[in-house]
Amino acid sequence: MTAGLRRDLGTLESYATLLGILIGAGIFKVTGDAWRMTGPSLILGYVVLAPAVLATSVAYSVFLSTPLGREPGGEYTNISRTFDGNLVAFVGAWLKMISYTGALAYLAGAFASYAHTLVPVGETALAIGALLFFYAIHVAGVRWFGRLQVWMCMILGLSLIVLIVPGLFAIHPSYYRPFFTHGLRGFAASLPALFFAYAGFESLAQTAGEVSDSTRRLPRVFLRGITLTSIIYFFMALVGLGTLAPERLAVSSAPMAEAAAGYLPIGAAALVTIGAIMALLTSVNATMLVPSRVAIVLADDRLAPRWIGAVSARTGTPITGLTLTLAGAIALLVTNEIGLALSVAIYALVMLYLLHSLALLLLPRWNPGLFSEVTVSIPLWLQRVAGVVSILFMATMLSQISLFAIELLLFWAAIGLLFYVWSRRVANRGTAGGVEDAEESKLA
Repeated sequence: MTAGLRRDLGTLESYATLLGILIGAGIFKVTGDAWRMTGPSLILGYVVLAPAVLATSVAYSVFLSTPLGREPGGEYTNISRTFDGNLVAFVGAWLKMISYTGALAYLAGAFASYAHTLVPVGETALAIGALLFFYAIHVAGVRWFGRLQVWMCMILGLSLIVLIVPGLFAIHPSYYRPFFTHGLRGFAASLPALFFAYAGFESLAQTAGEVSDSTRRLPRVFLRGITLTSIIYFFMALVGLGTLAPERLAVSSAPMAEAAAGYLPIGAAALVTIGAIMALLTSVNATMLVPSRVAIVLADDRLAPRWIGAVSARTGTPITGLTLTLAGAIALLVTNEIGLALSVAIYALVMLYLLHSLALLLLPRWNPGLFSEVTVSIPLWLQRVAGVVSILFMATMLSQISLFAIELLLFWAAIGLLFYVWSRRVANRGTAGGVEDAEESKLA
């Protein structure tokens, strides 16, 4: 089925995909939430998180430089091929699809809350309208996804320049005091929320089946794109917290846009608001791509019905998978149950990152054949250091998981296990039937 995908994306579209999904709700929406936990020290939080995310991205760069980097399997393929088994990888992929569906609904809602100030339309209607628009883009072809992503990222980039450069000269140092509002405990508690800004960087791996020369291009995009994003996060937080009064940060639903309104003329401040909208829409666009590509690989491995991963011969897109993703996100929006899926998002991805980094450490011994095909120029010692750093950080993040999140993870994992068992039985019956049919045809 992956053969039906079209390699219409290049380096520019890959950077736009990565930057678009990272510079979205994470920086424009969670700044206020994280500030209430730790105060101005959230600036330091982005600095602390950057090395851990870069270390985690090393595993993706290594695996993407092998033949696995030509398919959209991402962590599922890398983990299952390393450990020569697909149960754990399947549960991780299942939780990822649930998480991304919840994130898609959340991002559409976040866009609607920003856009509602400019367009007199109900927020739910705006959110659903955005989902339908991007669904149509994705169905039309991945090249349209890539072109739209690039243009939106260009507008976003312009707005970031307008926000950051003048803002550096409008900072009030007193707004940074006290730096650690609730001590080290509050700072530690803010890290999972801040990690939401970085979570999702791995979605770039799902474009592997549609990026030309993906095994060479994507590893570079991962490392360079995350580094650039970390720098942007730092300066955005520095300006946002230094130009918006603490009492406003505590209640603002759009802190970056409100901060810009305080030191920019009306036209420039409006551009920042448009930039915030573009940030959210680029995230919506990239997030919609992920579940359907994971479904393709699961269907290829006979862990999901073949029709779920079917790729249209006319458009080269997985229309059925995209339709299911759209339906799930709209259902969460309409029922206002986004939390049921989004509450597991961060910790599900953290567990997946941990497993992926563990697969990186074990790859040379557990699958030496695949390891011999690694082409990225990252020394083995650095791969091992990155894997250990990633595992330790992700384990620390998991130590802060709440009981509610654990219950939701177990709930969704149980559903995934039932789906796994059912899919295996269907696949086994199909294999048995195929053998019987072949024997009958020989006798005939």
